[in-house]
Amino acid sequence: MITRLLTTAAALAATTTLASADYTLTILHTNDFHARFEPISKYDSGCSAEDNDAGECFGGSARLVTAVADARARSNNSILVDGGDQFQGTLFYTYYKGKLAAEMMNKLGYDGMTVGNHEFDDGPEVLAGFMDAVNFPVLMSNADVSGEPALAGKLMKSTVIERGGEKIGMIGLTPQDTPDLASPGPNITFTDPSDAVQGEVDKLTAEGVNKIIVLSHSGFEVDKVVAANTTGVDVIVGGHSNTLLSNTQERAVDVYPVMVGDTAIVQAYAYGKFLGELNITFDDAGNITEAAGEPLIIDGNVGEDETTKARIAEMAAPLDEIRNEVVAQAGGAIEGDRAVCRVEECAMGNLVADAMLARVKDQGIQIAIANSGGIRASIDAGEVTKGEVLTVLPFQNTLSTFQVSGQTIIDALENGVSQVEEVKGRFPQVAGLKFVWDPSVAPNEGRIQEVMVDMGDGFTSIDPAKMYGVVSNNFVRNGGDGFKMFLDAKNVYDFGPDVADVLAEYMAAQGPVEPMVEGRITKQ
Repeated sequence: MITRLLTTAAALAATTTLASADYTLTILHTNDFHARFEPISKYDSGCSAEDNDAGECFGGSARLVTAVADARARSNNSILVDGGDQFQGTLFYTYYKGKLAAEMMNKLGYDGMTVGNHEFDDGPEVLAGFMDAVNFPVLMSNADVSGEPALAGKLMKSTVIERGGEKIGMIGLTPQDTPDLASPGPNITFTDPSDAVQGEVDKLTAEGVNKIIVLSHSGFEVDKVVAANTTGVDVIVGGHSNTLLSNTQERAVDVYPVMVGDTAIVQAYAYGKFLGELNITFDDAGNITEAAGEPLIIDGNVGEDETTKARIAEMAAPLDEIRNEVVAQAGGAIEGDRAVCRVEECAMGNLVADAMLARVKDQGIQIAIANSGGIRASIDAGEVTKGEVLTVLPFQNTLSTFQVSGQTIIDALENGVSQVEEVKGRFPQVAGLKFVWDPSVAPNEGRIQEVMVDMGDGFTSIDPAKMYGVVSNNFVRNGGDGFKMFLDAKNVYDFGPDVADVLAEYMAAQGPVEPMVEGRITKQ
């Protein structure tokens, strides 16, 4: 009898120990891949086969396959998720749309993804086709898609997966200003991210799920707000702001992970240059007891999976004739990094704006305004290929000319500098004008202090009542990146040549292009 009681007590003790056992999970994550299926240079642009063989390149699907396999081998319990913006950025997307992204993500074995704004670049139909092709859930919580036939009943707000005997809830999050950034169409309404996340957390919690991950393509600053404004979110895997969180990398914005209350926030830069690896331990109640990790740099020390490399080469074949054509020479590296061009004058911004203005100056156009969000890469010194130009300007935007008042231009510049603190793509790069702005003034409250226009015989102060000819791209002219003041422009023509073609032809005509920053934009 005593023996039997001891045995029962031991069994109960063992059961109690199992019931309260910690649960560990490795979260592998990517974000803002932007069709970088091939390796990239340190400038996030194309990298030659010679440089790749020399170990000087980063990323690419073939290296990512190896890195993910190695990371999974280090963990007995892992998931792989993505923070959005697989679409857009190279000729691979221009040519294949979402088909190659779906193939590679299936090969890598992703467990979930949120919708990024660029997933809407070609409308809801292309996103729907991508969703049909992938083997994992694609999520977006902060939007009503019930009125959009391509996505209604298909695009879920959240989902539950099982891993290691436990349920894990995943919630998607997309920029609330996606209509300003892409082409979701008129049938989708975007809503507040914190409210949307909390609604899904409450739903998942009611279903008994106590481990919840938000896949957020809303930017680091919004992620911190969501973490502070909600309860029950364990991890936010971020995207959109291309933020590097790291404990070892010099250019890191903050530590990895960033803790806001009980929520761990991570993000792994962009373009497949890093693979995030977050190791989480939960107690039995679903509370995080430990969160540690580091984004792993996918450099030349990571071997390329040969099967994947061969497949990417096969898919690249139809593109090579276009992108390998040498169109110009660069006398030095031309800075197009978003961390620079979205907050100040940059060499690539000047070059793009100059090319746009030169193309139409004989049509009575005095001013060029380019949104920095349309500039996606730098170019290194030496030969410049069409592929490099298309990586800088991948969106197939067309040249747009129009007339607006001086006051409208001031308003446009005010919009352009209104979100510098968030490093948003509306920051204006200009030609034919100079402006001074004051970051100490509140956004949209008079940050623009002075605007001077080159009228052919020198710079003169802008006249708010005078009409000026402006060139931009059709995205900006149609209100993208907050430039809604251009919607009522006069003498509009939105159907000029592709801006990438304009840039390539301008660079070819210049001889070796020298990077130039000359005080067009100054801070007071």
